[in-house]
Amino acid sequence: MSKLSNDKMIVVTGAAGFIGSGVVRYLNDKGITNLLLVDDLKQTEKWKNLLNKKSADFISKHDLFRHLQGKEDEIAAIIHLGACSDTLEADGSYLMENNYRYSLRLAEYALNHDIRFIYASSAATYGNGLLGFKDEENAIEHLKPLNLYGFSKYYFDLWLKQQGVLGQVVGLKYFNVYGPNENHKGRMASMVYKMLPIARDVGVIKLFKSSEPDRFPDGGQCRDFIYVKDVVRLTCDFLENKIAGIFNIGSGKATTWNELAHALFKALDKHPQIEYMDMPKELIGQYQNYTKAEMDKYLKQHKLAVGHPFCQYSVDDGVSDYVRNYLLKDERW
Repeated sequence: MSKLSNDKMIVVTGAAGFIGSGVVRYLNDKGITNLLLVDDLKQTEKWKNLLNKKSADFISKHDLFRHLQGKEDEIAAIIHLGACSDTLEADGSYLMENNYRYSLRLAEYALNHDIRFIYASSAATYGNGLLGFKDEENAIEHLKPLNLYGFSKYYFDLWLKQQGVLGQVVGLKYFNVYGPNENHKGRMASMVYKMLPIARDVGVIKLFKSSEPDRFPDGGQCRDFIYVKDVVRLTCDFLENKIAGIFNIGSGKATTWNELAHALFKALDKHPQIEYMDMPKELIGQYQNYTKAEMDKYLKQHKLAVGHPFCQYSVDDGVSDYVRNYLLKDERW
């Protein structure tokens, strides 16, 4: 049964964030406004992501559980996107409290009251990728994340499996998402966002030299880049079905950094000029040189043929839309 109606409320955590605010935009465009937006704005400009969006209420993430008491019958679904996504965050206690313990409490609430629960896992759980990027639930225990952020996401996936409830929730392993509404993310913003100013003003893009030159040339490291508008649509599709489990959310394609840089220059109508710089020491050993989402499970569960064009935006299309319609105009989606 579809959860896309205003009869009951949809809770969106991380609602002022990158993907969360996109979910709010997408649902608004579908006529859905009975939304409880949850976030912790702090001293950021995340609030700008909620301009011109409609909801029933907005509350701090610190007040959520108190607010939910007695409202169990009013809620159709929880889309849990709120988390610390900083892959360089070194405070493990903070990450486990924020990304694991908070998620656990919210999942228990949803499961206890038969509320649809959709949450953000991460491709960071796959580590260096040597074990592949298949979203198989029987392989969760064997994954080896490279950083504390990935570990906090992995640990929640593992808890759900140990509780035997993966068949009652939806976990989404987002790959390299880029697009509008990431202005507040600082060092964790996509490279499209970071590369734009110098590409526009100086006409050059700087990429990391390869840390594994025997496997990848400079700029030949590969990532699965997926445009946020595709991510949001694929996420919200789970409001309209009963499919459960852990799923990759990526393009299913490996794009090199060189190709991404060329797409950015093309969007700016500039001749490509790329320079290569040494990778910072703190990233060596934590950096994924190759990611590519295996999307067969998603396609099978949604009864789509292998090779079906489930993404509406190629890298060229996504970068062009992002640069021309948002970054250069300083607009939000």
